[in-house]
Amino acid sequence: MANEKTIAQAPPQTGMMPILAPIAGWLVPGLGHLIQKRWIRGGLIFASVTIMFVSGLGMQGKVYSFNFGDLLDMLCSIGDFGNGLFYFIARSMDWGQATIFRATGDYGTKFLVCGGLLNVIAAIDAHHIAIGKKQ
Repeated sequence: MANEKTIAQAPPQTGMMPILAPIAGWLVPGLGHLIQKRWIRGGLIFASVTIMFVSGLGMQGKVYSFNFGDLLDMLCSIGDFGNGLFYFIARSMDWGQATIFRATGDYGTKFLVCGGLLNVIAAIDAHHIAIGKKQ
């Protein structure tokens, strides 16, 4: 296989970075990338998750609390929890607790959940960068 190209992988980071990067990235969207000097990626993640979260609240979406009754409520609460500090701020300020009366509120709820899931994927990406699996 003489024509096979090899992709240079970043050397794995030592110390606490493989643990710190995903936790920081989950708490504050994009921070896991920013502490690894991935400025553009970190900024784009922060902007994307923040815009999705603020848009979801602006559309009067529901912020789920943890409950183990209904399967869909459990999945939505896990998705909302993925927003990190945004979730805790919204819960402490009672944002997203109104009953949904319009279709826009349902869309807003989906924005909140998708923003949290995007943040979880970004935190996993920060971990993969820290361990050297990805550049």
